[in-house]
Amino acid sequence: MGEDERKERILDAALVHVPFDGWSDATLRAAASDSGVPLALARALYPRGGVDLALAYHQRGDREMIQALAVADLSALRFRDKVAQAVRLRLVGADRELVRRGSTLFSLPHHAADGARAIWGTADAIWTALGDTSDDLNWYSKRASLSAVYGSTVLFWLGDDSPDHQATWDFLDRRIEGVMRFEKAKAAFRENPLGKALMAGPFRILDRIHAPRMPEDLPGTGAN
Repeated sequence: MGEDERKERILDAALVHVPFDGWSDATLRAAASDSGVPLALARALYPRGGVDLALAYHQRGDREMIQALAVADLSALRFRDKVAQAVRLRLVGADRELVRRGSTLFSLPHHAADGARAIWGTADAIWTALGDTSDDLNWYSKRASLSAVYGSTVLFWLGDDSPDHQATWDFLDRRIEGVMRFEKAKAAFRENPLGKALMAGPFRILDRIHAPRMPEDLPGTGAN
C-alpha cells in the first residue's frame, strides 16, 4: 500500500470521528486504529494531526469539484454563472458538520493562515478549471475576490436552513454580482484617459507583477 492510499484510508476513517472530537489528535488516533495504520506512521503522514487532516479533507473537496466541473456542461452559462456553479458544486459535495468543525479550527489565530491558504487554493482551483489564462495582477485580484466570495458563502451556508439551501445560492449570486461590478469598474478605469495616464506613469510598476511560476511562489507559502 502506497503513502497516498494510506493517507486516504486514514482520512476516510477520520470522518466519522470529527463530529464528536473535531479535527484533533484524538481523531487521528482513532482513525489510525480504525484504518489499521500504525499510529507512528499516521503521525508521520499527518504530522500536525487534526490540522493536516482538515486540510486533506478540504483538498479532497477541491479535487472532487474539479472532477465535477470537467464533466459538467457549462457551455450555455454566462461566465459569472460558471463561477457560481463551481462554488455550488464545491459546497454540495461537502459535509456541513465537517466543514463547521474545520471553520472552528481555522478561526483560531495560530491556524488562520492555513485556513486562508486553503480558501485561496479553492479559488485558484475554480479559476484554473474555468480556463483562466491571466498572467498579471489580474491573476491575484481574481483569486482574492473569489476567496472573499467563497469564504463568506461558506459561513452563510453553514447557518442556512432554507429548502435546498436556496438562500445560500441567492447570497452567492449577490456576492458574485458585486465582483462583476468591480471587474467592470477596473476595466473602465484602464480605458479612461486618467487610468491610461496612471498606468503609463505611477502605476506602471503593476505591469511587472506576474502569476506565480512555481507552487512555492503562491501567496502564504514559506517563500513569501
